[in-house]
Amino acid sequence: MIKNKKIWSISVVVIFTIGLAYLFSAASKKTVVEKSNEVVDSDGNPTYKPTIENKNNKPKYAPEGMVWIPGGEFSMGSKKESESLCSIKGVTQDATPIHQVYVDGFWMDAKEVTNDQFQKFVDATAYVTVAEIKPTIEEFPNVPIESLFAGSAVFTPTLTKVSLNNYLQWWRFVKGADWRHPEGPNSSIKNKGNYPVVQIAYEDALAYAKWAGKRLPTEAEWEFAARGGKTGELYSWGNTLTVDHKFQANIYQGDFPVDKGDTAEDGFAGIAPVAQFKSNAYGLYDMAGNVWEWVNDWYSSDYYRELSQEGGVARNPKGPDAPYDSKGGNEKKRVHRGGSFLCTSEYCSRYMVGTRGNGEVRSATNHLGFRCVK
Repeated sequence: MIKNKKIWSISVVVIFTIGLAYLFSAASKKTVVEKSNEVVDSDGNPTYKPTIENKNNKPKYAPEGMVWIPGGEFSMGSKKESESLCSIKGVTQDATPIHQVYVDGFWMDAKEVTNDQFQKFVDATAYVTVAEIKPTIEEFPNVPIESLFAGSAVFTPTLTKVSLNNYLQWWRFVKGADWRHPEGPNSSIKNKGNYPVVQIAYEDALAYAKWAGKRLPTEAEWEFAARGGKTGELYSWGNTLTVDHKFQANIYQGDFPVDKGDTAEDGFAGIAPVAQFKSNAYGLYDMAGNVWEWVNDWYSSDYYRELSQEGGVARNPKGPDAPYDSKGGNEKKRVHRGGSFLCTSEYCSRYMVGTRGNGEVRSATNHLGFRCVK
């Protein structure tokens, strides 16, 4: 917890917007839809239809480090029953109902963008990330100028078990935290070139993608790719959290958010190098756990419901026109996908493939990165 009251005011503002509370928002965008025969379960709720992949559309030459995602029609979203897999309720609330979506084929980075890759971008462009720039008085007019400094949000474990109703107990704004120093000025990425780059705001990811001749995926593209051509499975590898008693992703096991509470049953306590677990059916690594990934869509908790009400198949949806928070505030949020090394069944089981996260576009954390498509 931050003791200095002057710093606390900016800390609350910044940490509040990192998306960990997954607050509701509402905005809509009309998307082209086609007629589709809806499939429902015994309670009348939409359920999963078989995925129909496009065939014979793979380009001849593959960009380095990317895999082909054929696209097609699939059922997007999560079942309400998956709520039972997380102790904190609401994990599927913005990811229902299941609805039909079609996406065109595309290339996707097989791995999350690494520190080495981001370093090449910075070396070539002299780019400076949001976390490295001192905030302005215009951005935070109610904060004393001496309390405005460059930094970012860092997970800070608690000394003992705490109630999970206030995430400010384990997140703090740290001066000097950025992509080179993910946990603060005394941390480093030395010898971690193959770890996913973190402390990345949305505009940082966008800048890298443009430099690389790529773009960020839409949320629909991301989920189609994560599902690997499978129909309605809970995880990007199947329907059980472990396979042969082995974890399939870097997530949190043990008492959250206690210091040294992560028992590392998956092989890692904290962030891991990329591609330490088996890929999904499309050859994509870390589509669950390790670090959250930015996608391009504005966040709206009502967007799935609105698409479902339009009926039919949404073709290449790109998300709502603008963000809106139904609980107040004016944070501009975009969607996060995939969960992270901090996701746990005790608090946030959003490593489930159909679930969603979100974050304010100029906020970064030490468990948030990205990958690109083209």
